[in-house]
Amino acid sequence: MTDHRPLGVVIATRDRRDRLAGTLRNLLELPERPEILVADNASADGTRAMVARDFPEVRLLALPVNHGALARTHGARALGTPYVAFSDDDSWWAPGALARAAELFEAHPRLGLIAARTLVGPAADPDPLNDVLAGSPLGPAPDLPGTQVLGFLACGAVVRRSAYLDAGGFHRLLFFGGEETLLA
Repeated sequence: MTDHRPLGVVIATRDRRDRLAGTLRNLLELPERPEILVADNASADGTRAMVARDFPEVRLLALPVNHGALARTHGARALGTPYVAFSDDDSWWAPGALARAAELFEAHPRLGLIAARTLVGPAADPDPLNDVLAGSPLGPAPDLPGTQVLGFLACGAVVRRSAYLDAGGFHRLLFFGGEETLLA
């Protein structure tokens, strides 16, 4: 199914039904109304039934085994939107962030990935990685917005789907934890 919205969200999850429900509620309230796809890594806690029952507007990709981070790539292939934002089952996007990302991709054809500023916890503290990425030795490029980065945080990244898939997406070598390194 190809959606006409320019940007969708892929969430990889496994056995975190309650956290996922909170994330889905937050994402469904976004003014951008992105298509949302949950790539379920063979959960055994009722995640699939909860998504089908409580969130019928969310697409569910029921993977037969736990693919770890590779579930994001399966989700991006299935989603079909030109731009894909990734969320974890306990993270979501701020209102307006996805619209801004789509604008940046439209304005900058060479742009392949946006590493968003990430806020953590109830106090919305800046993730220390924000400063690391902003201080990248690659610096800016004249045809790209912001600083070119050497890495990113998956749950705070938006990708041009074609570039992401052309690069191979996340690799099965790193199941979870550091999976961004191989893709970067």
